[in-house]
Amino acid sequence: MNIFITGASSGIGLAFAQEMLDQNHQVVVTVRKPEDKQRLEALGCFVLLIDLADIELIQPMFKQVLEYFNQQVDIVINNAAFGQVGALEDVTVVCLKRQFDVNFFAVHEITRCAIKQMRKQTGGKIVQVSSVLGIVSMKMRGAYNSSKYALDGLCDTLRLELQDTNIHISLIEPGPITSNFRKNALDNFEKTIDIENSVHSKSYQIQLARLKKVGPAAKFTLPASACVDKLNKIIKSKRPAPRYYVTFPMHLFGLLKRILSTRMLDRILGKSG
Repeated sequence: MNIFITGASSGIGLAFAQEMLDQNHQVVVTVRKPEDKQRLEALGCFVLLIDLADIELIQPMFKQVLEYFNQQVDIVINNAAFGQVGALEDVTVVCLKRQFDVNFFAVHEITRCAIKQMRKQTGGKIVQVSSVLGIVSMKMRGAYNSSKYALDGLCDTLRLELQDTNIHISLIEPGPITSNFRKNALDNFEKTIDIENSVHSKSYQIQLARLKKVGPAAKFTLPASACVDKLNKIIKSKRPAPRYYVTFPMHLFGLLKRILSTRMLDRILGKSG
């Protein structure tokens, strides 16, 4: 099969790429850094270097994907994302827009390109990697929470609009997964938030300590291979499920979201982060 994956430099995206190569699929991936491009090419991927925040580059990029695959793409996996840390009152519109450019608008544009092609070839599967923070919210993650909530809503609508086609939309929704996500979030946090002069400066010191911690920062953290199992289920299924939860926290909060009142859930979430 021909499989396209965004954000394959580390974590879930890299695990997906390695697994698909091991299964002898043709794999095209995107990365942002030249050193990651060289590393993924050495594994056997066709690699496109792109900053997905630049929406104007996406359609030309997808054209390259289709040219490499000879106009047949079977699976599109939108994995690329980053985390904007900071209290919402400290997050500027510029920061919020970049969060949505990568985590939402780029996903939407790639999905539009994929649907157009999959209609021509009468089928295909689109996999969106979301998060536990797409169903519940945490303090200091408002920008990221919002982008993932939007992604879940996008997918819920797409499923309805594609009911009469053989194009399937699935969400993989992980909780804590081992990756470079915290490192990248730390770099972005320090660049974009005035930590010392914020009314939240004390809370930010806790966030800095958490982001700098070596090893898992949360209980029940799983390796990226836990998401690979869900991807394999999607690929093998004729009718994949709308959602695939990964990690105990994802299952727990999925349940609590359904059974608790908003006030009760707020009390629990207010103690976290």
